[in-house]
Amino acid sequence: MRPPRPPSHLPPPPTISSSGGLGSNNSGCEEDPPAPSPGVALGFSKSTFTYEELATATDDFSDANLLGQGGFGYVHRGALADGKEVAIKQLKAGSGQGEREFQAEVEIISRVHHKHLVSLVGYCIAGCKRLLVYEFVPNNTLGFHLHGKGQPTMEWPTRLRIALGSAKGLAYLHEDCHPKIIHRDIKAANILLDYKYEAKVADFGLAKFASDTDTHISTRVMGTFGYLAPEYASSGKLTDKSDVFSFGVMLLELITGRRPIDSSQTLTDESLVDWARPRLARAVDDGNYDALVDPRLGKKYDLNEMARMVACAAACVRHSARRRPRMSQIARALEGDTRLEDSNEGIRPGHSMYHTSYGSSDYDSGQYGEDIGEFRKMVMGDEEYATGEFIVPTAEYAQNPSTSSSGEGRHTQGIEMGKKRDASEKGG
Repeated sequence: MRPPRPPSHLPPPPTISSSGGLGSNNSGCEEDPPAPSPGVALGFSKSTFTYEELATATDDFSDANLLGQGGFGYVHRGALADGKEVAIKQLKAGSGQGEREFQAEVEIISRVHHKHLVSLVGYCIAGCKRLLVYEFVPNNTLGFHLHGKGQPTMEWPTRLRIALGSAKGLAYLHEDCHPKIIHRDIKAANILLDYKYEAKVADFGLAKFASDTDTHISTRVMGTFGYLAPEYASSGKLTDKSDVFSFGVMLLELITGRRPIDSSQTLTDESLVDWARPRLARAVDDGNYDALVDPRLGKKYDLNEMARMVACAAACVRHSARRRPRMSQIARALEGDTRLEDSNEGIRPGHSMYHTSYGSSDYDSGQYGEDIGEFRKMVMGDEEYATGEFIVPTAEYAQNPSTSSSGEGRHTQGIEMGKKRDASEKGG
C-alpha cells in the first residue's frame, strides 16, 4: 500500500543563523532563541530536547561515547531519560554547510518513515548549537564491515540482505514520497546495520526534494568521489538516477570487496567502476564471475543471486542516466521477482552511451575515472569548493572513525579542509 502523502506545504524548519555550532561558547550568538515547538518547526510530532538533556544522555559528550566524526560534526551515543538509546549529531561551529545540513535533515527525514531508513527522534537548538537526535543503529556501517581491518569476511546472504534493504529504502524515497527525495550521498558509510544486518539508509544532510514534474535539479555538486554519477559531476544536473548510479557503485563493493577509489591500485584500476566495467561485460556474457567476485568469498555464493546482483550493478552504473533502472526495479530484480532484460536495451555494461546536452558519444570503459579525475583536480584547485562546501565526510556515524575511513576518504576530508592530507589507513 502506498503510504499517505505528507502535507504539501509544511511550515519551514527553524531558521538558522550562519554562525555558530559545536563548541562555540562565544561564536557570535549572544542569546538563545526560543526553541520552536515540534508542531511549528516540523509539522510532525518530533521531540525537542534541551542541550542539558543531551549532555546528560551522552555523559557530557564523552570520548567513550563518540561514535564518529566528520567535516560537519560529531556523533555520540546516548541514552535518554526513558532509557531509549539514540545517536546524537552535534554540528561544528562556523560551518555553513552544517547549518544547511541541519535544516535539510530536519525538513526531510521528519517526513519519512520506513523500515530501511534511519528515523529522526528529535533535535535541539540552543544558542548557536544545533543537534540532531536519531534512533541508534547498533552494528556500525556497511563500509566498516566490508572494508574495516580485521573484520571477518561478510557472507554472501548478508551482502544480498543489505543490498535489498538499501534498495527498498531508496525506492521509497524516490517513488513513494511526494515530492520525491534524492539522497545525494549514497555510499557504504551511510548504510547503517542492526545486529541482524538489516540495512538503514542514513545521513540526509545533502538530500533534495524533487517535484514529479522536474526533469532535473540544477545544484552545487556534492557527494563523495567514487560514487558520483558522471552527468551530475560534470553538469550539476541532479536526478534520482544520480542516486541509482551511486547505489550501483555500492553493489560493486558488495560483489567485489573493493573500495570505490583505491589509491593503492594503478591509475587505470583506481576507480572501481572502471575496473569493473569490462569484467561486468564478460560476466554478463558468459556467466563466469570469478574475475569479479570478492576473492574472500571464494565460491560461497548462490549463482543465481550473484547473476542478479551483477546484472543490477551493470545497469545502475550505465553512463546514460535515462537507461538506468528505477530503484523499485532493482529491488524486485534482487528479490528474483523480475529480470532487468526489459531495461537493458541490448547494451553491454562496458559499452553504454553517455548522453549530454551536446548529443551523445561512445563512453569507453576507462572514461569514468578519467573524467572524475579531471573533476577532482578542478575541485582541489578551486578555493571556492575547497573550503568545506563540496564533499561530505566519509563516516560520520561509524563506530570508530579511524577504522571506517577508506580510500575514498582521502578525497573527502582533504577537500573539506582545503588541502590534501593523508587519511588514516587503520581501516585497511
